[in-house]
Amino acid sequence: MRILMIEDDVQLCASVKYQLEHRGFSVDVCHDGEEGLFLIRENAFDLILLDRMLPGMDGAQVLKTARREGIQTPILLVSALGELHSRVEGLDMGADDYIPKPFAIEELLARIRSALRRPSVWTDTQLLACGDVRYDSAQKTLSAGDKTCTLSRREGDLLELFLRNPGQTMPRSLILSRIWGPDGGVEEGNLDNYIHFLRRRLKSMSCALSIRTVRGVGYCLEVEHAE
Repeated sequence: MRILMIEDDVQLCASVKYQLEHRGFSVDVCHDGEEGLFLIRENAFDLILLDRMLPGMDGAQVLKTARREGIQTPILLVSALGELHSRVEGLDMGADDYIPKPFAIEELLARIRSALRRPSVWTDTQLLACGDVRYDSAQKTLSAGDKTCTLSRREGDLLELFLRNPGQTMPRSLILSRIWGPDGGVEEGNLDNYIHFLRRRLKSMSCALSIRTVRGVGYCLEVEHAE
């Protein structure tokens, strides 16, 4: 289980990281909002511990940006601002839980377990739609107009990632991490092969979707609007 902790208190980071790793978690840490948002975008984490008061981009901005970009990873907002209105505001911004400082490690662990037990929005919706395309992630069936085809598991996972992030440039590293896992060890050429397969599928459906190569970065799913 991989956790990202974004916290500017270096001593607290070290203490929490030690306690969590002692219990079998893998923990990455960073100390400012900009780096934290970069790591969220580039890696597949199971949970994020996010301090609200950070230098530069604060935790509220990181949280709202991540949710606006469709990132559904559970986020626990940690803050010294423990008043009721602060907790309500944090939850309304998209946090899955709000933990006032100081906290006991036992309470943090309980809240982490609780957040990880909740169904993820990422896997909750089986029917996805974009442009004139419909995709059933349970059956791995793609349809557009009167045409239907069945995708392989890897093709389906890749298409689902794009359909949940339409119009957003997906870095190659993020795609590899999400589809093959952070320790998948897959060669990048495999990604290019599956992009080719998926493009061929979309073309055979005569649909309005296309996958654009963003040179030096990754790929982006685009909808071709009729003029």
